[in-house]
Amino acid sequence: TIRSYFPKCVAVVALLALSVGALDTFSAAVYEHTVILPNRTETPVSKEEGLLLMNKNIDVLERAVKLAAKQVLPFYTCKGDLQFDKRVFGIHEKLFCPTCFEQGAHIIVTPEDGIDGWVFTRESIYPYLEDIPDPGVNWIPCREPWREWNLHPRSSQGVPL
Repeated sequence: TIRSYFPKCVAVVALLALSVGALDTFSAAVYEHTVILPNRTETPVSKEEGLLLMNKNIDVLERAVKLAAKQVLPFYTCKGDLQFDKRVFGIHEKLFCPTCFEQGAHIIVTPEDGIDGWVFTRESIYPYLEDIPDPGVNWIPCREPWREWNLHPRSSQGVPL
């Protein structure tokens, strides 16, 4: 027999639309920091050093997002898209419209190159790349960390064990 899931899908979409529609406005913030890059050399960094640099940048982004979510960033008020520079976490960071952080940002936009940087050649980007696990294999990295060791720390943040 052929069953139609159309009514269930319509109900789910309607509920999502109602929950999103309940917000008349939202706060958005754009966050940018000076990316931690390797020293300029002709030879690429090792795989371990590439992952270490990316993890340092991810840690900076995570701290900023957590602070923004907690509404504890003590920044200045501004109107429009004014830009303020401030040193936070020992790294030069730019915050656009900091009032969004004071009011609790619903959406926080981070730069696409904020984790690994942008000054790479085909050879020098290789240490920053990862193999994508086979999607046909059903497993959770935080429950089986020995299978893909590099996926364990980030995937286990939201999964109860």
